[in-house]
Amino acid sequence: MPMSFLEDLLPVIWNGNFRGNIRFYSDLFQQKLSQSMSNTVCGPQDEESEGCRDAVYALILKMVAIAAILTAGVCGVAIPLLGKKRRFLRTDSNLFVAAKAFAAGVILATGFVHMLPDATSSLTSPCLPKMPWSKFPFSGFIAMMAALATLLADFIGTQYYARKQDRQSQIVARTDSLDAISESGIIQAEPRGWKSKVFGEEEGGAMHIVGMHAHAAHHRHSHSQEEGACEGRIPEHSHGHSHSYGIGNGEDDAGIRHIVVSQVLELGIVSHSVIIGLSLGVSHSPCTVKPLIGALSFHQFFEGFALGGCISQARFRTLHSTIMACFFALTTPIGISVGMGISSIYNSDSPRALVIEGIFDSISAGILVYMALVDLIAADFLSKRMSCNVRLQVLSYFALFIGATLMSLLALWA
Repeated sequence: MPMSFLEDLLPVIWNGNFRGNIRFYSDLFQQKLSQSMSNTVCGPQDEESEGCRDAVYALILKMVAIAAILTAGVCGVAIPLLGKKRRFLRTDSNLFVAAKAFAAGVILATGFVHMLPDATSSLTSPCLPKMPWSKFPFSGFIAMMAALATLLADFIGTQYYARKQDRQSQIVARTDSLDAISESGIIQAEPRGWKSKVFGEEEGGAMHIVGMHAHAAHHRHSHSQEEGACEGRIPEHSHGHSHSYGIGNGEDDAGIRHIVVSQVLELGIVSHSVIIGLSLGVSHSPCTVKPLIGALSFHQFFEGFALGGCISQARFRTLHSTIMACFFALTTPIGISVGMGISSIYNSDSPRALVIEGIFDSISAGILVYMALVDLIAADFLSKRMSCNVRLQVLSYFALFIGATLMSLLALWA
């Protein structure tokens, strides 16, 4: 009965105005989309109306900005990498934890106070068609989806590196077990049946002795961690190759997390650094460029410090760490240079520019907020080390709030 009703109703709908409605809404959507992608000037030119348009002076300020931002980024990312051999700058020192908390506050404020409001302002601009941009909070939705996508990337990356670490550990364990068999004088020349054993061999062959050795090494490692956790320090490990048998232990998991965090954090920082650099590079107003020099230098330094700390804790090889540090430090200056090159053809007041910048700012906001809250703040502030050290708690919370407040206040000028 329901099927026959639908079969009778479908021709009526299709032969009526249904196809016309579909065609109408399809044409309307294409029209609104073409309006959103227009590159024509929209609205009055604020820089010219205020008499603050000076291309020559703005060019000089842009060169100063490139030098200042590059210097700040290099210094910020290099301090944790070069200072890890200094006692007060090592990643297990209380000073480093407090400085990282300050940088986490800067990144959190960047996402909430700078990126997300800018994205909302761009995507709800009067230059864009009200349908659909003013009918739905796209900036918050895109930021939310970016945060969820970051969570997925975080999970997949952690699983990938965990499996890779397990495979490497199994290879090392198998190699060392063969060495242990050779050193003990037990040589297994040919495969035997599952019931045959040599004298002194357990069910798993010589792996039983190796397993006891691995368990003892892992127990010493875990015990030393528990002893040092409430003293505000992470003990150094000096027990040679036996440490690598602790598959799945806390240090391996932490190392994997630092690898993933450093790479995802760099992705989030770089994505908004490109937009910031382009926006500064295409501007012909000294009134716009001048306050951005100090704000972006401050911002770049502490973002670099947080990223450098994550790279240092991930214990990458020197070449890998250097590439990641240089990629971060050069992104914003390159963005400024590209913006300067395309300033004659790029119209920052066009609907197309507003849509692109709004979407990228929303994505950056979601990534930075997730990384700041989950991988920087929660990872340190909910750790056992922090809970056992009251002085470190007070110092870190103070640094966190100061960093977030200072970065928020920079919104008054930039």
